[in-house]
Amino acid sequence: MEQAAFSQMAATATIALPAADKTGTLPLESAISQRRSVREFSSTPLTLKDVSQLLWAAQGITHGSGLRAAPSAGALYPLELYLLVGNVETLDKGVYHYDPGRHALRRIEEGDELGKLAAAAYGQLWISDSAAVIVIAADYERTSRKYGERGKRYVHIEVGHAAQNIYLQAEALGIGTTMVGAFLDSAVAKVVGVKDDETPLAILPLGKPR
Repeated sequence: MEQAAFSQMAATATIALPAADKTGTLPLESAISQRRSVREFSSTPLTLKDVSQLLWAAQGITHGSGLRAAPSAGALYPLELYLLVGNVETLDKGVYHYDPGRHALRRIEEGDELGKLAAAAYGQLWISDSAAVIVIAADYERTSRKYGERGKRYVHIEVGHAAQNIYLQAEALGIGTTMVGAFLDSAVAKVVGVKDDETPLAILPLGKPR
């Protein structure tokens, strides 16, 4: 997708997300103990509140200075989150970009792209059964301009932090997920519409366990 098209769509299709809950009913220790990877999903839709909470857990703003839910080397925040929607209440099917500062989504593509994403992940068809997918991409330059070659390692560490936050938040919400790393980078980038300076690093399908 051309950058001009991305910017135009982002400016005209912004969806404010519900405020994230800062307290929950499932203790952290229980979430850690119960967390398992889930690859089989029911047809039950997710809610916009679910989506809001999961995105916040991964990259939401948690401090007035702009610090986020997941730690980042030098607080440089190279990660970008994309949400592919197939079955979320009150949210049209499509591809969205998460804006942490505004806690909002910007639609960058219409239609159900989960089948294409599954194909880009070497035919892992179960991905297309999910209600939504978070794709974590990164702009390495944001970190490497300060830390050089070491910066790439820091970015990969940060992806793990964000993904684990998604896992634990999903468990607390009764939602299943699995981190997928087997995919063709260029194909996923095309499906999601990431910017030219971003690299997709992780896929996390989401849905109510079957």
